[in-house]
Amino acid sequence: MLKIGITGGIGTGKTTACKLFEQYNIPVYYADDRAKWLMNNDETLRARLIEHFGKEVFDDNQQLNRAYLGNIIFQDERQLEVINKLVHPAVKLDSEAWQLEQAKKNVPYTLKEAALLFESGSYQYLDKIIVVTAPQQLRIERVMKRDNCTQEQVLARMSKQLPQEQKEVRADFLLHNIELPQLKEQIALLHQTLCKGI
Repeated sequence: MLKIGITGGIGTGKTTACKLFEQYNIPVYYADDRAKWLMNNDETLRARLIEHFGKEVFDDNQQLNRAYLGNIIFQDERQLEVINKLVHPAVKLDSEAWQLEQAKKNVPYTLKEAALLFESGSYQYLDKIIVVTAPQQLRIERVMKRDNCTQEQVLARMSKQLPQEQKEVRADFLLHNIELPQLKEQIALLHQTLCKGI
């Protein structure tokens, strides 16, 4: 079973691509979603978050206070590094356990979807990497529409990610997500290739 990573900058459409792979019954591990789940449910990780960021990091319902945490980490690069050092190892262990479960199901390959696949170093534990791309202006428009935010806010978020060109250079496969019909065609062909165990 091949372990495939899928990444791309904000607004490229990683999730859209993953949903299309799921139509071929390919299991997808959504790293960002699992990270949020782990921060709420992994007792060791919860304790470390409280230790570093204070008990206010969880709200009255004992759920992660994302607004509080976001205010801290997006204003201080060092705090962002702290959260990454806490969360990335937990996600790595969780994804490895998930991969073992999938291996029992006789699937040709799995996908691990993560925005910070290269930045976190988790690409090293995968067999191949897919990078989803799209023109920058289209990406900006998608995120503005999706998150109801300004162009400046999108550009600020983009600046925190590894530049798209650097991701493309490190990719084994590229998916150009401009229009859905073309993306579907590319994924159909790539699925055939990955099923051959390349």
